[in-house]
Amino acid sequence: MSKQREHKDKGKTSGRGGNSSYKKSYVRRNTPIKKKTPQITNSNPDEIRLNKYIANSGICSRRDADMHISIGSVTVNGKVITQMGYKVKLDDEVRFDGSRISPEKKAYVLLNKPKGFATTTSEGKGRTVMDLVANATNSRIKPIGRLGRNSTGLLLFTNDDTIVKRFTKSQKGVARLFHIELDKNLKYEDLKKIKDGFKIEGKEISVEDISYIEKAPKREIGLKIKNIGNTIIRTIFDHLNYDIIRLDCVMIAELTKKDIPRGHWKHLTEQEVNNLKML
Repeated sequence: MSKQREHKDKGKTSGRGGNSSYKKSYVRRNTPIKKKTPQITNSNPDEIRLNKYIANSGICSRRDADMHISIGSVTVNGKVITQMGYKVKLDDEVRFDGSRISPEKKAYVLLNKPKGFATTTSEGKGRTVMDLVANATNSRIKPIGRLGRNSTGLLLFTNDDTIVKRFTKSQKGVARLFHIELDKNLKYEDLKKIKDGFKIEGKEISVEDISYIEKAPKREIGLKIKNIGNTIIRTIFDHLNYDIIRLDCVMIAELTKKDIPRGHWKHLTEQEVNNLKML
């Protein structure tokens, strides 16, 4: 090869950079770019891992939760779960050693219920007490017990199963005090009958206490009872031929309506919650 030809060849090579970097850049420019295939996941934002659910409830850490799951200490909707990574929905019934748990922050809301609101969590029932506490908390609270649509007064909401059991499953129960107005004066013999206890259709009816309201007509009475519904109260007076004109829950345990206007609510203080748990 002549020197002139050799010189031309070198010129061509040097013009492209004269090294392997040109080849690499050429490959990069001329190699088709592979598009990333989007990964499809089946994750559901409404589901969380069971061990996280337990940890969020404050029972133990995720690692310890896995251990408890593996030995069969946890049930979901009545079924023992031992599978690691099992996912649950927030509305599933999860129990740890038999007690129901919740991953939500515990909330305790006391409402002074006005007339015209049904005590229910079901939709399609018109105005309900849930409408009144809708902005109280993000936790899924429910009312303990019932007050009729035209009844008024205190109603406690919570997602704490321990407190609910205090009201519904404890043999002691939690007393509620009602201010009741009847359509006529309550006879003393009827008041004494209610106080001593009696049977209606073979079922024993008992109250904690009953008395006339001081400095008020004898058709106004105070009644303390541990039953969480108000149906039993109406049953008592229907049986004795009295109509209830007004029924107002004025106390739940030591909780009162002080500083809670009708239709408003408040969060219980830590001390108030502790007092309920000690009943």
